[in-house]
Amino acid sequence: MINIKSPREVAIIKEASRLVAKVFEEVGPLVKPGVSTQYLADMAEKVIQSGGGIAACKGYGGFPGAICVSVNEVIVHGIPSAKKILRDGDIVSLDVVAKYKGYHGDACRTYPVGIVGEEKLRLIKVTEECFWEGVKLVKAGVRLGDVEEAIQKHAEGNGYSVVREFTGHGIGREMHEDPYIPNYGKAGTGPTLREGMVLCIEPMIMSGKPDVRTLGDGWTTLSKDGLPNAHYENTIVVTKDGYEVLTLEEKL
Repeated sequence: MINIKSPREVAIIKEASRLVAKVFEEVGPLVKPGVSTQYLADMAEKVIQSGGGIAACKGYGGFPGAICVSVNEVIVHGIPSAKKILRDGDIVSLDVVAKYKGYHGDACRTYPVGIVGEEKLRLIKVTEECFWEGVKLVKAGVRLGDVEEAIQKHAEGNGYSVVREFTGHGIGREMHEDPYIPNYGKAGTGPTLREGMVLCIEPMIMSGKPDVRTLGDGWTTLSKDGLPNAHYENTIVVTKDGYEVLTLEEKL
């Protein structure tokens, strides 16, 4: 069942989402060669806690990290580690969920580490573009398949593929709620968007084939072909005439 959020609930989700955006504002600049993924997760948790929130990934289904930190070929659920040191030319995704007053905000960004080749930079750019190509269609009365198809077309039109095993989702009191939102679909199908729906739209784009495998830790999921991937996500609320993105960083 898709829950429609009240104005009061949306206001709290906005506060949770603001904590997520603040992580990107403060931790994003720390992404540099020589930094461990554990350090980034620790700093993210400090930012969330300083704002009165909880790093909701920690303990979720047994996940050990405060956030997911996924490097290069890892597409989702990278476990932070003091032994995993970022190197020049890497790309790294920070997937952040904050819980505040019982409600969640969720977003992801992929960052270049040091001097990064043009192919990886283009992958990051197109992945973010996929989000905006999909979300620009969002408004009450639109079918969710319209959004999904737009994401898929932009990714595949640029020579990339989309993950099939993982999707975007609704969000609220639970981190993952209905509806589930694949990054592929057919226009004119799926649930009809209604004012007050709060959704996480999150293109997970692969530079090679869409096949993935999960490591023995039960979490870390990477491309089978070992090629790099990127991930871009925001929490949005559907409005009568469009949408509002809740997890965007404040521009300096």
